[in-house]
Amino acid sequence: MELTREKDIDPSPLEGRKVAVLGFGNQGKAQALNLKDSGIEIVVGLRGSSLNRAVAQELGLKVADLADATASADVVMMLSPDEILGDLYREVEPHLQQGAALGFSHGLAVHFGLVAPRDDLDVFLIAPKGPGTALRSLYKAGKGMIALWAVAQDRTGSARAIALAYGRAIGCARAGLIASSFEEEAVADLFNENAVVWGGVPELLRAGFETLVEAGISPEIAYMECVGELKLIAELIDARGIAGMREAISNTAEFGAMLGGPAIIGPEVRQRMKTVLQSVRSGEFARALRAEAQGDYPKLKAARKAARSQPMEDVFARLDSMTRD
Repeated sequence: MELTREKDIDPSPLEGRKVAVLGFGNQGKAQALNLKDSGIEIVVGLRGSSLNRAVAQELGLKVADLADATASADVVMMLSPDEILGDLYREVEPHLQQGAALGFSHGLAVHFGLVAPRDDLDVFLIAPKGPGTALRSLYKAGKGMIALWAVAQDRTGSARAIALAYGRAIGCARAGLIASSFEEEAVADLFNENAVVWGGVPELLRAGFETLVEAGISPEIAYMECVGELKLIAELIDARGIAGMREAISNTAEFGAMLGGPAIIGPEVRQRMKTVLQSVRSGEFARALRAEAQGDYPKLKAARKAARSQPMEDVFARLDSMTRD
């Protein structure tokens, strides 16, 4: 693994250059503010109807329409949602300077062909491994969030230097920049989102809660046991690793984990994970995501509504109210 830290990165590839951040969501807002605080000339590109224009201006950021922001910049960061990046790129491509650098924080759009960058462009990836809110708070605390970096096109010979300088400017190089590729970052990230942290873990929590409630355990106790302790294990793993986490818990908990874990996550689950991985690698997931966006997100809207109607949410609200009082 190639890890590059702040002290080993030359910041000069961004000196005297303007960066346009297209989008002002979770990553766009954090990266734009971090760039500004690092002394980089920054403009946020937004549509005229965007409600984020006023927000960005109140935070002291220069805002311009998408075309103007793109045309004025040497480096253009595509930080809108993945599924719309293809349409966004086609809109701004005529305004990109010859030999400009085009940056992404997720490999999906380029690797799966939603975006086909113009041949004269440098194309790079800086993918912070966490949400923008944490990226910003870590930066303000003088710390950093580890990120992956990659280059898909190096037409000027400066793509690597620009990528590393950008990772340094948003604070990620304080923790470290890990060399990767657009494919590796996209596949690993999408697999995790589908099968593990954002997909698998919540379903496991809900199944555990429902199993206990169906067995006569009160919903509040079931929630505290199956959901409430998740933060504790996450903090222990973050601090000590999985082996260290198990050494920090009681013998009873460790013995139960030794027996119960493999019984739940057996060969059949691992095989289903491989199926999910194949759907990611083949581009099936990316195509489904694009179709979902084109249909105005019917499945996502239905899933959000269903999630809010789960009994677990009522229990969470009651416990949250009780503990805050």
